Amino acid sequence: MKTPLKLVGYNDEIDEKLIIASKKGEKKSLNELLKRHQDFIFNISLKMLNDVPYAEDATQEILIKLITNLSKYDSSKSRFRTWLYRITFNHVLNLKKSASEKKELTFTNFFGFIDSVSDNLISEEENRDDIMGLSIQEARIACTAGMLMCLDRNQRLLYIVGEIFQIDHNLASEIFGITPVNFRKKLSRTRKDLHQWMHKKCGLVNKSNPCRCRNKTKKFIELGIVNQENPKWLSSYKNKIFEHIENKLDETAISTDKIYSKIYQQDPFKTNMNAEQVYEEILNNKTFSQFMDL
Repeated sequence: MKTPLKLVGYNDEIDEKLIIASKKGEKKSLNELLKRHQDFIFNISLKMLNDVPYAEDATQEILIKLITNLSKYDSSKSRFRTWLYRITFNHVLNLKKSASEKKELTFTNFFGFIDSVSDNLISEEENRDDIMGLSIQEARIACTAGMLMCLDRNQRLLYIVGEIFQIDHNLASEIFGITPVNFRKKLSRTRKDLHQWMHKKCGLVNKSNPCRCRNKTKKFIELGIVNQENPKWLSSYKNKIFEHIENKLDETAISTDKIYSKIYQQDPFKTNMNAEQVYEEILNNKTFSQFMDL
């Protein structure tokens, strides 16, 4: 059984102190509470929606829900993170479809498209170029993000929560409103759906597959999937997803399934570049005043 998620350097008591102060009207404490959680919310939203502006909007909407419902939070009934995760997950599950979702990808048509993208070999000299090296990484993340979009929303969120971010199954089942046994069953089915396609098609997990990120990169650039001047994934980040989870992978005893989740855990844990503007807008408009009136 997994141990509970522990964000690096995280302390539940700090949240509780900030909540108490926020309810007394201290904007600085509320601002700090938002800062402590907004990056996690943003990265969950981005993995779910595959759309940076839409994920930024979703993050702001969730933070507003946090503020307007904070008076209802009862620490005797649940930990703050459990309460906040439930708000976050319900929100992203009920959003209108993002641009990526409107494409209604299936594994069949997604991998059919990838197969149709012509290979363009990159020379060793090009490969040593820093910009091209970043573009190859961007191509990898763009492709694996597309694979996630082939799952329906419930499956996608299950995989992001249970496999990529390694949230404890008991906590996750509570948030999803199902038993731990049902959560594990649903997650197992989701793994099977995603991993069997990756095993058949993706050269990252099965070296016998001919598909290579490096060989698709030039065409991805030409098609606009990879933007060398404004990368979607390899910008506005300081570290990777695996650095934000406590249950780091054991390199000496890695299971078959973990080979797949490790790919996603190497992705950037991005920072919302509009975060400061969001805080200012939230705390200086009627949202905070309404919160204080509750």
